[in-house]
Amino acid sequence: MVKHVILITGTPCVGKTSVARLLSSKLRALYVNLTDLALKEKLVQGKDKQRNSIIVDEDRMKKRLKELITKSDKENVVVDGHYAVNVVPTNLVSLVFVLRRDPVELRKLMEQSGFSEKKLHENLASEILDVCLVDALNVVGQRRVCEVNTTGKSVEDVAHEILLLLDNPGNCQVGIVDWLGKLEAEGLLDDYLKT
Repeated sequence: MVKHVILITGTPCVGKTSVARLLSSKLRALYVNLTDLALKEKLVQGKDKQRNSIIVDEDRMKKRLKELITKSDKENVVVDGHYAVNVVPTNLVSLVFVLRRDPVELRKLMEQSGFSEKKLHENLASEILDVCLVDALNVVGQRRVCEVNTTGKSVEDVAHEILLLLDNPGNCQVGIVDWLGKLEAEGLLDDYLKT
């Protein structure tokens, strides 16, 4: 059986987990949340106290993901996590969906989620500077990357858009947003790009 391994990536608060769960349900796919897997199976090297986050053992995670994907009886596998392109073996990846969100909307969601000032600005900078997109392009190449703007859209709308792209991967695009240019034009860049 040919498996379709779909990665859902992007900075925190762009909607990865909600979209990935709904997509998995619609595709009857094996769903893997990287943070949950790391904690459940102790694939952790330690804790980053400054960022209040775990440090994943990427080698062990990659090995475990390969095992989960190859042994799954599901035709589709959806992997959810901002570092998915770094831990899913590249040869197994079908498509990477990089979810994007306007930094103004993203900041509000991060504030509502209780992000510290440092973590908020670090993640905003990541979104503005296309970090997850660049990582995906560097690891799997443009042919397997789709950028999806989630700004102002419901989880259902984003999942529907991804399903359409899965049926027509030739319609995938990268470079659909320019947050740096948008914020600069609006005179907001200095407020949003702090490190």
